[in-house]
Amino acid sequence: MITDARVFQDEFVPETVVNRNAELNRLSGIIEPVLHDDSSETACLFGPTGVGKTCCAQYALEDLRETTFDVETAYINCWHNYNSYRVLYRLLDELNQTLDIHRQSTPRDELYERLRNADTHPYVVILDEVDQLEDQDVLYDLYALPHLSMILIANDEQELFSGLDDRLYSRLRGSECVEFERYGMDELVSILEQRVQRGLNDETLDRTHLEQVADAAAGDARVAIGILRTAVRQASRDGATQLSSEDIDEAIPKARTELHRKTIDQLIEDQQLLYEIIADHGEITPGALYEAYEAQREAPKSRRMLRNYLSKMEHYNIIEADGQKRSRVYRVSETDFGNAGS
Repeated sequence: MITDARVFQDEFVPETVVNRNAELNRLSGIIEPVLHDDSSETACLFGPTGVGKTCCAQYALEDLRETTFDVETAYINCWHNYNSYRVLYRLLDELNQTLDIHRQSTPRDELYERLRNADTHPYVVILDEVDQLEDQDVLYDLYALPHLSMILIANDEQELFSGLDDRLYSRLRGSECVEFERYGMDELVSILEQRVQRGLNDETLDRTHLEQVADAAAGDARVAIGILRTAVRQASRDGATQLSSEDIDEAIPKARTELHRKTIDQLIEDQQLLYEIIADHGEITPGALYEAYEAQREAPKSRRMLRNYLSKMEHYNIIEADGQKRSRVYRVSETDFGNAGS
């Protein structure tokens, strides 16, 4: 049944990006100056989860590498590299300039100086989930490097820019922004067809099955690919050579739960604590949540940072929020409620 399992992995970048021609052409045009040994404007990609932002950005960088030798590229996920030190270290690591760096003792300013003085070609950097950064001053520092161009990926334009200080906002407000909308049914089906043609035997399933998956995914390609991956994996284990509608029905809740748990597992420590407090209380107001969090942290993050964390968790459907201001309450999402605290 399975001929190439790699196409169903989250990090897979297809040979051709479908249903995102306009967005990809816009992004390629923004970063085109690096082909002429120049830096480009900062590009900002916005949109909900599962709409192809990361895929398009990585595809654009691969296209750059195929077009010219005279460019360096890097991909940094700010879920994991959520402070300026980690970002700078990763950027140097991609340039193979970390061999003599001691991560416990090398000052952050030294990392930046090394990056600033790096004898390198134009450097195009993707900062994915950039709204996860604890210290956004690193964006100001990177913006100041003449040889470095940034592609910033986040869920919401207003949320990202409203959290910037005036100095950084004045630099980034002229960024070229590309908006990504949810996929339609036919668009998701064509994305799945592309994966199926590369990764499964021809007789495994038909378009009706793909429409069933796409309908359940509600415009989110990550969810759609996850459902299909789960269904195929289980059917293969059962010795089946074809998928049935029942296989897909059974895969839908399993895939959603797996995706939720995977997302929760990658939360940074402070987000994990916020999630645990919300799960323990069942439902909690922002004020009570902040107080409970601060009681368990010797050096708590600012409440503005906590609001950023909570907003990110909402975008990924880890938690839900109802009401406004004082009447607002948080709870774990219904999809994950049965697993809360497990």
